[in-house]
Amino acid sequence: MSTSASAQSGRPPVIETRALEKVYSAGTEAEVVALRAVSMSIAHGEFVAIMGPSGSGKSTLMNLVGCLDTPTDGQYLCDGIDVATLDREQLAELRRDKIGFVFQGFNLLPRMTALENVAMPLGYARVPNEERAERAREALAAVGLENRGTHRPSELSGGQQQRVAIARALINRPPVLLADEPTGALDTKTGEEILGLFKRLRDDGHTVVLITHDPEVAAHADRTFVMRDGELHEEAPYDTRAHAQTGAAP
Repeated sequence: MSTSASAQSGRPPVIETRALEKVYSAGTEAEVVALRAVSMSIAHGEFVAIMGPSGSGKSTLMNLVGCLDTPTDGQYLCDGIDVATLDREQLAELRRDKIGFVFQGFNLLPRMTALENVAMPLGYARVPNEERAERAREALAAVGLENRGTHRPSELSGGQQQRVAIARALINRPPVLLADEPTGALDTKTGEEILGLFKRLRDDGHTVVLITHDPEVAAHADRTFVMRDGELHEEAPYDTRAHAQTGAAP
């Protein structure tokens, strides 16, 4: 879904930050400003990339958007909810219901089957066992692994393990997927397949926020933000074909 199409639907942004700041060791000589007045708005059904080198602030921003940390100043609205108004238990519920996390390292439990890994978050939500299994099978089918439910991580390729991790992130049917360098441990072909999966999830109505340092990966997104020294800048999509034709370096 394009930004304009989402805006026309009349729905508020699923992610909105207003002058968000994060300062570590505030008021001391060791003070480090990680984020500087970051404001952004991401609509339902968008695929957005956030780029930046190590130390630029992109991981700090992801932690705030994922409600894993709190800002020093500013406001964050997740699906219309002012996160600052929530207590610890409410924050945990918001993370569970609104946000799915996908990481570079897959983070699958090696002794569990793919089906068990995917179903695991439903245990925290106290979903009955029979429903857990059914929903886990549906999630695996959504990522093309309906025939791999009984396999353990060691019996799956890297791309298949990442698909299992994505299925696990989808199990609570969250509107937002936060993906931190999800193709970093994969070869180019497999990485392209995972990015194609994110596009299909976007087409199904999910919002995908991808953290990456690679402009070739960011080129798959609808919009690209770049972090520089804690500041956020929106940039035009990186055109890989134009660079290939001119021989320009990224």
